[in-house]
Amino acid sequence: MKLAGGSTGGIPMTIAATKVDGMVLSLTPFSHSYNYRSAVLFGYGTIVTDEEEKWWAMKLVTNSVVPGRWEYTRTPDNGELASTSILRVRIVSGSGKIRDGGPNDDKKDLNRDDIAGKTWTGVVPVWQTVGEAVPARTNRVSDVPEHVQAFQKEENGTNEKYAVEAAKAIRPNPKAS
Repeated sequence: MKLAGGSTGGIPMTIAATKVDGMVLSLTPFSHSYNYRSAVLFGYGTIVTDEEEKWWAMKLVTNSVVPGRWEYTRTPDNGELASTSILRVRIVSGSGKIRDGGPNDDKKDLNRDDIAGKTWTGVVPVWQTVGEAVPARTNRVSDVPEHVQAFQKEENGTNEKYAVEAAKAIRPNPKAS
């Protein structure tokens, strides 16, 4: 792979992620929003060539999908290792933003009974759900491993709790002042 081979500083990279935690429903469509968490990182990527670091990174990535998963799988062979590239990213800068809480309705709308008295406002929490494990056709193990079951239960509980708490967060409403 010739990705970052010729550059000493690496190739410029941007990494972005957003997670939606709720749909914010206001008195007017113009004020609808989302509760979310987002981050953008800027940096430079280089290919990891040290074999020990590559193994460490592969284990870290595998266990970030399902905690403890690396220990329950076959170790990658030399062909798999050779066909996989791992990037090390040197972060130069970044930014993050969180939006939580309820609607920010305009004072003019909040004071109107014909609007505020008939329009439901609030947050519909949104969270990612990990479903029940479905065995592969080639699976020979009768029970879903405990580490997979624990991951599913913990992930669902954590995601739901965060989304509901974000919906209930109290935020100032500068429009209503």
